Amino acid sequence: MTATTDLLAFAAGPVCLPEPVRAAALMLLADTLAVGAAGSTAPGADGVLMAARGWGSGHTVPVLGRSVRLPAAGAAFVNGYQIHCLEWDAVHEPAVVHAMSVVTAAVLSVCHTHGTNREDALAALVVGVDIACALGVAASSPLSFFRPATAGLVGAALACARIAGLPRERFADVLGLAHAQCAGTMQAHVEGSLALPLQVAAAARAAVTAVDLVKAGLPGPHDALTGPFGYFPLFDRGDPAPVMATLGSVWRIAEISVKPWPSGRASHATLGALAGLSDIVAIEARVPPLIARLVGRPWQPDMTTAYARLCLPFLVALMISDGRIDPRRFTPANFADPALQAIGARLTIIVDDNPDLNALTPQHFTLTTADGRRHAIAVPATLGSPASPLTPAALAAKHEFALSLAAVRPDAADPLTQLCGTPE
Repeated sequence: MTATTDLLAFAAGPVCLPEPVRAAALMLLADTLAVGAAGSTAPGADGVLMAARGWGSGHTVPVLGRSVRLPAAGAAFVNGYQIHCLEWDAVHEPAVVHAMSVVTAAVLSVCHTHGTNREDALAALVVGVDIACALGVAASSPLSFFRPATAGLVGAALACARIAGLPRERFADVLGLAHAQCAGTMQAHVEGSLALPLQVAAAARAAVTAVDLVKAGLPGPHDALTGPFGYFPLFDRGDPAPVMATLGSVWRIAEISVKPWPSGRASHATLGALAGLSDIVAIEARVPPLIARLVGRPWQPDMTTAYARLCLPFLVALMISDGRIDPRRFTPANFADPALQAIGARLTIIVDDNPDLNALTPQHFTLTTADGRRHAIAVPATLGSPASPLTPAALAAKHEFALSLAAVRPDAADPLTQLCGTPE
């Protein structure tokens, strides 16, 4: 067996989800749908919807948090954008991939177009997410391409192939055509550009179209994983074989972390250390290199909302002043507020000697209070991770807050009903 044959066998084969895995998938699905609804009022969301209105024809699919339906590819695009645009979507930390985002947006479109039963839809979602996570886990190189738009696209396309009922022998074509459409680099992240969630949106749309193309009889390259210009030589370095051999026995969806706050995951250990505290006059954060790279960016008074969600000094200022991170506080007036800037200036970031360039933990903090006392805090696992999960009450509070931000609050349908729908 090769890495490619192992991947394709898992993608097309029978799946029996252990009950803890099924429970984790349902929890993450509900979280992803709520976050996607909240994204309906985020900056850029209306423009994305306007651009996608004319794409395609045929069965229409609901857009999260709106009383709008679009053809499948357009709905996948808009939903993908909305799920990621607030930086509130779940992430597999070792893989550094928001696997739920692209896979959910694409699977929702294909389920509503083709129709499927609830358990098959959930199995396809898990398969797609686990493939995306496995690709990220197998990578040994630092991020240069944006993994939700590469690994996420591959997982999403193969999940959609299951729902569309493609024969096993065509899954290699789906993999090849997904790989052929992979794009999205970390440049958007560096600049704090709305192109970042647009890359998630484009990946979700590409997953849907990859399956449509194979259904129409088009072939794809078959050495897309390890060929001379395949996924690993091109997008990431690493040996995928050991990880692909674990597909179906190690369930990586159960390893995914939920984000308590709408900001880059790399900010969450710091925010968690500050939660509930208001008398902090100095914060020293000792963090792995990836943390500094992702969110250790300087405060800019004219920064964009996308940049601010990845700017740790601004996020620290909000947490100390408000006790939470509210997307409605990401405004030009607050970016230029000297009082908030003074609070953010209390943060000092020190890069530790962690040799893992993809590591988000552990992190260590020294907090100084107004009375001069210093408090050392070690964070081996960030809040929201499987090793430090949100309580049911905290998760419910997050979902309620997210749904309150939607343009149109979704009905009370359970997450699998929202995912599956029925074709018109």
